Amino acid sequence: MKTFANGISVQYTIEGPADAPALVLSHSLAAHSAMWDPQMPELTRRWRVVRYDTRGHGGTDAPAARYTLEQLADDALALLDALGIRRAHWLGLSMGGMIGQTLALKAQDRLASLILADTSSRVPPEARPTWEERIRTAESKGMEPIVEPTIGRWFTAPFIERRKDVVDRVRAMIRGTNPQGYAGCCHAISALNLTDRLGGIALPTLVLVGEEDQGTPVAAARTIHQGIKGSELVIIPSASHLSNVEQPEVFTKAVTGFLSRVA
Repeated sequence: MKTFANGISVQYTIEGPADAPALVLSHSLAAHSAMWDPQMPELTRRWRVVRYDTRGHGGTDAPAARYTLEQLADDALALLDALGIRRAHWLGLSMGGMIGQTLALKAQDRLASLILADTSSRVPPEARPTWEERIRTAESKGMEPIVEPTIGRWFTAPFIERRKDVVDRVRAMIRGTNPQGYAGCCHAISALNLTDRLGGIALPTLVLVGEEDQGTPVAAARTIHQGIKGSELVIIPSASHLSNVEQPEVFTKAVTGFLSRVA
C-alpha cells in the first residue's frame, strides 16, 4: 500500500489485529521492509505491525537530495498521521534506530516505547570520509561495488558460509536499492550526533546489539544504554549487524519479551 506523507509517496504494510497496539518497524540503510520478515509471524500475533520503506528505499520515493535524520523522522510522523495512529511502539535497526532516537527527541508523546537495534547515537568526525566515499561510489558506480563490503559487515563469516540462501536475499536488497536514495540517507547518517541529548529520552527503551557487530559495535550500544535512563541492554551472541536476520529467534524473543513488559 502507498500513502502520501511529508511530500513523498511512502510504501507501507499493516498486519496484525486491528485493535492491537501499533508497532512501527524501521529498517537499515540499503534494505527495505522485507528485512523484518523473520519477526513478522510472532509480532503480528499481538501487535498491529506497520512496516514501511524509508525515503530513498524500496517502493518509497527517492528524491535527489541530501536527506537529514530530522526529515526521515518527519516522514515517519507524517505516515503515522496518515494512518490515524496517535501512539506507537518503535523498533528500528541501524538507520531505523537513528530515526527512532531523532523521533523520540522530537515527538516523544507519539511513542509508547523504543527498541534500538544495532545502531549508534553518533558518527565521529573521523568516520565521515568513509560515508563520503560510499556516497561517491553509489553516485558514480551504482550499488554493485557496495554489495559485498556491506555483506561482510552485516553478517559473521560462518553465517555467510552456512546460510547462502538468506545472504543472497539480502544481497538482492542491497543491489536493488536506489543509489540516489542510498546517497541521500548516507548524508543523513553521517551527520548523526545525538549522544549528548540521549538524557532527554524518557521512554521504556530496549537496546539490542549483535556481539560481533562491526559497524555499530557493542560500545556504541552501551553508550546509548548509559545515556537513556532505565533502558535495558541485550547483547546477541554469534551475530553481527543484521542481528534480526542472523539470530532471528533470539532477537524476536528479546523484542516480544520487552513489549510484553511495557504493555
